[in-house]
Amino acid sequence: MKNLIYISFIFILSSCQLKEPIKGHGINFLENRSKKISLNKSNKNDVINILGNPHTTSLDDENLWFYFDRKISGGSIIKFGDLDLLENNVLIINFDKYGIVKKKEFFSKEDMKKIKFSNMETKNPVTKQSFVSSFLQSVRQKMYGKRKF
Repeated sequence: MKNLIYISFIFILSSCQLKEPIKGHGINFLENRSKKISLNKSNKNDVINILGNPHTTSLDDENLWFYFDRKISGGSIIKFGDLDLLENNVLIINFDKYGIVKKKEFFSKEDMKKIKFSNMETKNPVTKQSFVSSFLQSVRQKMYGKRKF
């Protein structure tokens, strides 16, 4: 009976995963790959061969390309499944009018902590609700707000 318990215990432990699962999004090893791109030498085709097509480009400038690398690990049981951000890298490449790399900037997770964001909000009159719509929404909130389930 003890042998059966030991064998089942060993079987259970052998199927445990010791390495935590990591979910990645974007281009793996973005920092290492970005080092292969040289200023004033590499062109758009070289960048596409090294990194692939850009994840996004600037709205008003087609010569500004953005690449991302993000790695998230599933949190521990102690944190109740919260996700941990391991890496959050962004590469910004700016080309001149001939398609040659003029500027490249790499931002890591630590660099992004230093960025200051504006608290200003943009007013959008298109999405502004009419008086009737806002009144009906407030009545609905009051009606459903006191409900106990």
